[in-house]
Amino acid sequence: MTATPDRPRGSTTIKANIFAAGVVLWRKSPRNPYEIEIALIHRPKYDDWSFPKGKLDPGETPAVAALREVEEETGFRVQLGRHVTRVSYEVPGHRRRKRVDYWAAEARGGVFVPNSEVDELRWLPPEEVPGALSYPVDHKVTRRFLKVPADTTTVLVVRHGKAGRRGRYKGDDTLRPLDKHGRAQADALSPLLQAFGATEVHAADRTRCVQTVEPLARVLGVPVELEPALTEEAYRDDPAAARARTRKISTRGGVQVICSQGRVIPDLLQWWADRDGVTLPPARNRKGSIWVLSLSGGKLVDANHIDSALPET
Repeated sequence: MTATPDRPRGSTTIKANIFAAGVVLWRKSPRNPYEIEIALIHRPKYDDWSFPKGKLDPGETPAVAALREVEEETGFRVQLGRHVTRVSYEVPGHRRRKRVDYWAAEARGGVFVPNSEVDELRWLPPEEVPGALSYPVDHKVTRRFLKVPADTTTVLVVRHGKAGRRGRYKGDDTLRPLDKHGRAQADALSPLLQAFGATEVHAADRTRCVQTVEPLARVLGVPVELEPALTEEAYRDDPAAARARTRKISTRGGVQVICSQGRVIPDLLQWWADRDGVTLPPARNRKGSIWVLSLSGGKLVDANHIDSALPET
């Protein structure tokens, strides 16, 4: 099997109709903790060397699929980090095009056992990876992975789920709860945020923000810490205080989850990106969406937006 470059053949473009997800699996070198090693897997069915990946199951989001696939294929427990890239290529012999999203994933435990899909795993220093890969399309993945330090800290910024319309709610708007769709978003957010290793949970002091991250907090067994500075009204009156509070949360260690509102998140992240020289990807910042922020040495080095925690239908 030979992967083709990310461009159509001839004059006809084939839209992606196979969706997959994978990871660049890495670890700190056992010989030098300041260096890393990257895992490549051998698939006997194709006699190739590549990164762990696989097709999405029905009702599965790409990030959750990536987590599942790497553990199934390699036996390693991992924590997802930054989104590395998206590639697509035509499947030889078929009028089908595969789209694959890749995340960085640090090995956090486990052991590789040969199986029916993967019979060998090799840990290689980064400079040896391109020469070992079977497909040119994976070289793009490698280059994008190596553009940013592997060992980053993750902060997850969530916009609260749907809560009906402000003008139709007759009570105190600070108490406006999630609606039926918003509750479904909150339930779907929990496994997705766990895939990135969420450890602590914060929410603007609004019922809809708290309810959005309550399912996650219950699973983790942690409280939802209220953040009055991150409400829309507080941000309007004192954006500097909200920015300082967000930066302070990001230094706490672990993987911090912060849920806020639509008139806070875009401006807050643009300020942060401008401050640290990062270009944000286009995003509609819909309700229930997530920003995955990657920091190195306290500085923002990458940002990726996940439009919805609910699987595509």
